[in-house]
This record gives sequence, C-alpha cells and structure tokens, in this order.
Amino acid sequence: MNLKNTALGIELGSTRIKAVLIDENHIPVASGAHEWENQLEDGIWTYSMEAVTAGVQDCYAKLKQDVLEKYGITLTEVGAIGISGMMHGYLPFDKDGNQLAQFRTWRNTITGEAAAKLSQVLNFNIPQRWSIAHLYQAILNKEPHVQHIASLTTLAGYLHVTLTGEKVMGIGEASGMFPIDSEALDYNQEMVEAFDAISGMPWKLRDVLPRVLCAGDDAGVLTESGARFLAPAGDLKPGIPVAPCEGDAGTGMVATNSVRERTGNVSAGTSDFAMIVTDHP
Repeated sequence: MNLKNTALGIELGSTRIKAVLIDENHIPVASGAHEWENQLEDGIWTYSMEAVTAGVQDCYAKLKQDVLEKYGITLTEVGAIGISGMMHGYLPFDKDGNQLAQFRTWRNTITGEAAAKLSQVLNFNIPQRWSIAHLYQAILNKEPHVQHIASLTTLAGYLHVTLTGEKVMGIGEASGMFPIDSEALDYNQEMVEAFDAISGMPWKLRDVLPRVLCAGDDAGVLTESGARFLAPAGDLKPGIPVAPCEGDAGTGMVATNSVRERTGNVSAGTSDFAMIVTDHP
C-alpha cells in the first residue's frame, strides 16, 4: 500500500471518535475508534479538551495499529487529512489561545432568549444550538469572558487549528455558527453588521469567527506540533495537506449524494435531523 495515495478522515461524534483511512479508490483500508461521553457540569453539557486530546490520540493509535497488523507498515504519512465534528456549540479563546469557557455542545438548550432575539433582529431562524446563539446568550448573561474573546470556533474548528494553526473552516461547518450568504460563499455581511450593532462588544464578529472556505480551498498543512498531537511517538511526518474541516451534517450530505438543490437526507444519530437543499434562501 502506498501511504501517499491514502486519505485520513477523523470524525468527532457524540459517542465515538472515528478515524478511517481510504485508498485512491475511496475504499476503507484501516480504521480506529474511541468511545466517549459528554459530561453535565454546572448545568452545561460539555467535553473537556483533555478528553478531546486523549480521544483523538487513542483513535489515531488504534488506526495506526490496524495499518501495522494488516499491512506490516508503520503509518508515517498520508496523502491528505480531513476533520469532521458534531456541529455548532461554543469554544471561545483569548488572544493568547487560552480557553475562556467550557465547551458548550450542540446538546445544550440554554440559549432560548438569545436565539429568539437574534431570529428577530436578523430576520432569520437562529436555532439554540448555533454558535452565535451561545455567544449572544453569554453576552446577555454578562459573562465576564466575552470581553476578551479573540476567536470563537467549533469542535472541528478547534482540532483543525490544533493540527494546522489555521483559523478556518469549511462552509458547511461555518453555516452552523452563523448564517451564510450562498452567493458570496461567506457569512452574510448584512447580518454580521446587524449583530455587531447589538453586541456591545469591543471586537467585531468577523474578527473572532473562523474564515470560511469551500471544498478544495487551501486550509493549511499538518504542522510539526500538529503531527505530534496526533502521533506523540513522533513518527508522523508534517506537511500533509488538510482539507477545510466540516460538520457532520455536511459530511452526511456528501455521503448520501444529497448536495444538489431540491435534494435532502435524514440522519438518525444521537439526534434525528433532516438536511434539505433549497433553491432559494
């Protein structure tokens, strides 16, 4: 097996972290998995970043062992890497990269006031689980950390930054943070300005949100520290291209070939939801 012709996908789901290696024919050739559960702390459903690190490393180690057992080779490189995660949620950091609040997952329903107000101000349905609802609820709650936010991301976005140093994400994942303009392929600028007008924060929304990328865009490469994060033994080579990270809804759409207008798919996972591609906003 030529490792340069493979692609590694890592998915952080609600109950399992999965790693799958596929060959040039898109056939899975090795895999690894790590089971985990969220924790209810102070009324908030969360996963610690220590659990994220331990889970991803265990998952990758099992994939590496699978490759060794099946093919008799050490997994030292792959052709490309892609990250996917459960969407939405809230992971804020300051300018020095320090985490400002515990990770608030999509499962939390503590943003009712914010979701309602934003839906009215933006004239757009904002679900409670979206990152912008969590952010605005923290502002409404006058949580001290909000003044110091320099970057806000999701779980997939966090792992992407850890591996590449790039504060970017795929457009599907970004659409679970803030409404997207399908023509501009970016955050809806009119809505961005409407949020900034009511936030009362010293920062602007675009300064803290990840940059939006589309499939095929340059989202960075695996850094030296990123390679050490995945493989602490130090046998994974840096420099591997990493795709823009995406959310589980988007990856489900691709897997079921439901990406064209007027198509859709239903996911029956930890939560049941439908993704429908409409032909207008």
